[in-house]
Amino acid sequence: MRIKGTIGFVGTGNMGEALIRGLLKAGVVEPGQIVGSDPRPDRAAELCETYGIRTSADNVEVARQADILILAVKPQVMERVLDEVGPEIHAHALVISIAAGVPLSAIETRLPQARVIRTMPNTPALVGAGATAIAVGGHATDEDLAAARRIFDSVGMTVALDEAQMDAVTGLSGSGPAYVFLVIEALADAGVKVGLSRHHAQALAAQTLLGSAKLLIETDEHPGRLKDMVTSPGGTAIAGLHTLEAGGLRTTLMDAVEAATRRSRELGEEAVRADQG
Repeated sequence: MRIKGTIGFVGTGNMGEALIRGLLKAGVVEPGQIVGSDPRPDRAAELCETYGIRTSADNVEVARQADILILAVKPQVMERVLDEVGPEIHAHALVISIAAGVPLSAIETRLPQARVIRTMPNTPALVGAGATAIAVGGHATDEDLAAARRIFDSVGMTVALDEAQMDAVTGLSGSGPAYVFLVIEALADAGVKVGLSRHHAQALAAQTLLGSAKLLIETDEHPGRLKDMVTSPGGTAIAGLHTLEAGGLRTTLMDAVEAATRRSRELGEEAVRADQG
């Protein structure tokens, strides 16, 4: 499904650029349909040259042109950006936020009539393998949800959830790449310890996680069943698994997701208090 109209990006950092690249690669829009703002002239010129999109140093100019406005800014500056662009957003425009922890209510308070969607993408979107959760605001329609899914499907996969679940998404998939990178680093360190070169150890560790995830997704098997396929009686894998269980890996990962979820909830509450203040 192609998207009609102009997609505006307020903020063209890593995630904004990932979405631009994904949209164009998937053929969802043409370069001329995208306009993005960036305060750095060299960055704007780079995006224009690389992707053929239109750029501006002015957030307001982007907001005026956008039929779909993507707020790809840090949570800390969302309030200022909304105050800046809010009066210039078209009445028919769809507003999509990727700011972690900023609730729909904080955006809808400043844009009371706007159709707003909140998303939580993660950094693998930079290589087209992202996981994005989507929650719709009070005025958003089914068509708006479909448009948002089309945008974020261009850089991975999407799930539509109630906003109450977004903090859990932040704790799991939003923060999850950090956990996975730590696991890869630890596996690579272990490979070096038992005699592999750093280069080979890291490559093998990363490919093992990639391949395991691909196997799980494509077979749709329970991970426990796939684990059992690797473990033979008295073998090497079961010896390693015993050590992982004894070390509390399962509990530690669950605690990490819970802690990150709790922190996301706290940040959201802080955003609401700041908005009310």
